[in-house]
Amino acid sequence: MDKHPIEGLMTTTLESIRDMIDVNTVVGEPIATADGATVVPISRVSFGFVAGGGEMKPAATAAQTPEPPFAGGAGAGVTVQPLGFLVTGPDAVRLMPAQCYQPIDRMIELIPQVVAELKKF
Repeated sequence: MDKHPIEGLMTTTLESIRDMIDVNTVVGEPIATADGATVVPISRVSFGFVAGGGEMKPAATAAQTPEPPFAGGAGAGVTVQPLGFLVTGPDAVRLMPAQCYQPIDRMIELIPQVVAELKKF
């Protein structure tokens, strides 16, 4: 049985999306800094895909063909949202967010640093 034209349309679109999105889009290439830390960008990638089609009935006056003509279309959307940076150093690993948090979120984020400072005393 021959493949339906919509299969080729969907295959082409999904292959294009797969080529655009790879693991380096989500977890970026590590960047080494002069002070010995390594910075890794982290992103959220989401996409949507839709495809549809149908066979058109020929007009009554048109010549009859064995198969009615096919009409179809496909669309996709991709969003890449930066989440933050994973910073690894000789003494600690931290996640630095890309967006501003609410004050309570910032306080929770600072708890490990406060505990480390208290241990020094």
